Amino acid sequence: MAHASDGRSMEFKLPDLGEGLTEAEIVRWLVEVGDVVAVDQPVVEVETAKAMVEVPCPYGGVVTARFGEEGTELPVGAPLVTVGVGEGEAAAGGPARERGAGDGAAPAQAAEPPAAEPPAAEPKPEGSGNVLVGYGTSEAPARRRRVRPDRPTATGASGRANGRVRAAEPVGGAVGTAEPLDGPVPVISPLVRRLARQHDLDLRELTGSGPDGLILRADVEYALRAAAAQGGRTADREAGAGGAPAGAAAPAASPSDGTRVPLKGVRGAVADKLSRSRREIPDATCWVDADATELMRARTAMNASGGPKISLVALLARICTAALSRFPELNSTVDTEAREIVRLDGVHLGFAAQTDRGLVVPVVRDAHARDAESLTAEFARLTEAARAGRLTPGELTGGTFTLNNYGVFGVDGSTPIINHPEAAMLGVGRIVPKPWVHEGELAVRQVVQLSLTFDHRVCDGGTAGGFLRYVADCVEQPAVLLRTL
Repeated sequence: MAHASDGRSMEFKLPDLGEGLTEAEIVRWLVEVGDVVAVDQPVVEVETAKAMVEVPCPYGGVVTARFGEEGTELPVGAPLVTVGVGEGEAAAGGPARERGAGDGAAPAQAAEPPAAEPPAAEPKPEGSGNVLVGYGTSEAPARRRRVRPDRPTATGASGRANGRVRAAEPVGGAVGTAEPLDGPVPVISPLVRRLARQHDLDLRELTGSGPDGLILRADVEYALRAAAAQGGRTADREAGAGGAPAGAAAPAASPSDGTRVPLKGVRGAVADKLSRSRREIPDATCWVDADATELMRARTAMNASGGPKISLVALLARICTAALSRFPELNSTVDTEAREIVRLDGVHLGFAAQTDRGLVVPVVRDAHARDAESLTAEFARLTEAARAGRLTPGELTGGTFTLNNYGVFGVDGSTPIINHPEAAMLGVGRIVPKPWVHEGELAVRQVVQLSLTFDHRVCDGGTAGGFLRYVADCVEQPAVLLRTL
């Protein structure tokens, strides 16, 4: 039977989740300290700005420490768990947590850094060989966090770790804080540096809670709150000494006071992208009403044949891809540095989906190569994954054109914001019975409003109008689409 001392403690860090993501929030731990985990078993569920992701651990063994509580935001590269590799057999003789957590003591591996270098002859524990995005699993990352005494921050506030936000705290073990670095203060992003500058906060007087002393946004925000609270207490003392009499009523709240909702996660990512689109893209919108009666009849006939049901959005997607083959200018992006328009070969069709977590835009890959049945199945799969919060970053990025069916909200029209860095978006309103002149006579027809918002840099109004008119013709006479296939 192997013993704990026969193995090694491997530290697994939050991997690079791709698509430029730099941080993630711990939503739910899937393992406890003392649990035995297999290679590639998910150990934590995190939320990024793109999606909810289960993170698998590339090492098998006993979990000896967890870093971060649920709700904590960690940067890429911060420790997630340590695993006693080779302790699985020892755990078979009894629950692993009885050896450390059961008696209230810290896990044996949690507070001690591993030896700097293993003996040359000692074989290295192997990972699964599966490579997470931007993260290899075949070799253990070196540990650089060392324990040193806590020191207060510039605010002088007491409380949570002497004013420091601890983003990585092993359960039942000691806190590892980073040694101070020479040179510029390490900050997770320029936005955090700007936030500190706007409030005259000296970053050199803060202790970062990220790996190697990296200063996170949470560190700056906590220091600002502590400073504000300290200032409020000082003002209260001054007012009590020579100002308002004791027992005087507090001033009424400002009319501008209200509930603050952090722009983070999916909501924050959407806000950043929409803001960038408005800043960088000179967009314009054109729209047209179309008689969708024949399209609805065609769909009814297709679904009466006994085969798989075809969705309306799938038919609209087929019309979009056909229109883009005739007007490829709208399936493009603008390279601002090279001052070039890049016309893209394939159509990766995004579609707007409203979920409990906010608006997301899943992407149907190679939509131009799919028939209506395949499109229907893919739309259904991605919509279900979106509502469950299980879309991967790859399923939420890489779109070249977006279809926005806002008619499901019961509205007729809209001028949507382009999904940067795409060049256009087709909007579809609700389909409702309306008076319409059909074949020279007034009749009640199924009418829909179509709108196209486009980047005026990639084409002029003639091209945009031609695209939208072709889409409307296909909606009114589906046979037009058949002639182009």
